[in-house]
Amino acid sequence: MSNRLFQSIIHQMKDVVDRTIGVIDENGAVISCSELVRIGEIRRGVRDELAYTSEPVCINGYTYRPMGSAAKAEYIVFAEGEDKMAEKICGILAVSLNNIKNLYDEKYDKSSFIKNIILDNILPSDIYIKSKELHFNMDVLRVVMLIKFNSRADSIPFDIVAGMFPDKNKDYVISVGEHDIVLVKEVKQNYDQQEIYNIARQISDTMQSEFYTKVSIGIGTAADGVKDLARSFKEAQVALEVGKVFDTEKDIVAYENLGIGRLIYQLPTTLCEMFLHEIFKKESLDQLDRETLQTIQCFFENNLNVSETSRKLFVHRNTLVYRLEKIKKMTGLDLREFDDAITFKVALMVKKYLSSKPVKF
Repeated sequence: MSNRLFQSIIHQMKDVVDRTIGVIDENGAVISCSELVRIGEIRRGVRDELAYTSEPVCINGYTYRPMGSAAKAEYIVFAEGEDKMAEKICGILAVSLNNIKNLYDEKYDKSSFIKNIILDNILPSDIYIKSKELHFNMDVLRVVMLIKFNSRADSIPFDIVAGMFPDKNKDYVISVGEHDIVLVKEVKQNYDQQEIYNIARQISDTMQSEFYTKVSIGIGTAADGVKDLARSFKEAQVALEVGKVFDTEKDIVAYENLGIGRLIYQLPTTLCEMFLHEIFKKESLDQLDRETLQTIQCFFENNLNVSETSRKLFVHRNTLVYRLEKIKKMTGLDLREFDDAITFKVALMVKKYLSSKPVKF
C-alpha cells in the first residue's frame, strides 16, 4: 500500500520538481519514481552508505536521504543531482512522505484498529468495514491479556514484549497507557487455558529477570469475533481489579477463575454492609484475632477436615475443636456445617472487599 501512496504523491510533484525523484525500499529497489521506467531498478550500495547517517549521500549522480532515523529507516528518497538543490528536494521528500506514511499507518494499521476496538473508540457499525479494508481475519479466537507494570519506571519495555510475539499477523502488542500493555493473542479453537497461563508466566518471568520489574497480568476469556475483543479486554481489567482484592499473592489472574469474588466485586457497598450486619452480631467479625483467622483459613483450605487441619496447624485435634466452638459462640456460625461455612467464607470475602474500597467523606 505504501508503494501506491508514494507513487501518487510523487506523480503529483512531477510537474513541480524538474528532476527525477523517487523512493527505494529496504532491498534497494525503486518502488516509486517520477520516471515510471525506473521502477524496479536496484540501487546497490545505497542502504549501506546510509546505514549510520541521516545526512544526504551522493552516489552516481543522485542524492539519497533516509526517511526517519537512519537506523530504523524503512525507505530512502532520492533526487537527481549532487548539488544543494538535490539535498533540499530530498529533505522535502523525506519529511513529506514520512508524515503522510505515519498518518496513513495510524488510520489503517491493524494494531491501531484493535486499540480503537478495545478502548471503544470506534462505532460497532464501522468495525466490519475496517476489518475488510485491512484484510483482518475476523473468524479466529483471540484472548486479550492486560499487562500492568507495577514499578514506576521512565518507560516500559514495550519492544521486549513485542519481540516475544514476532508474528504480526496473528499477535498484536499494543500500548494503552503509561504503564499498561495489551497483548491480543490468537489461539486455536480447542485451546487450553493452561497454555495461556504459561504464556503469561513467561512474560512475567522475562520482565522479572531482564528488567527486575514486576508485572500483574489479567486474562480475559476468548473472543470469537472482532467486536468481542472489547469484552475480553474489560474482563482482563476486572481480573486485575478483583485479583488485587481477593488474590493479592497472585500476579496472574484469569477472569474465568475469579469465582465468587467477581460477583461480590460487582455488588454495591451498601448491600454488602447490610449482609454483614444481618449475618453477624454487632462487630463480631472484627473481634476475631489473627490466630483465629489463620485457623479459619486453614480449615477452609483443607475442605473442613478437622483432622487434616489440626495436622497442618500442628495442634491437637481437641484444640482445633475448641477454637471452632469459640468461633461458633462469637459469630453464631458452626464452620463444621457446610451451609455455615459457605456463609462465613462469603462474609470474609465481603469484608475484604469493603476494606479495599476508599473511605468517602
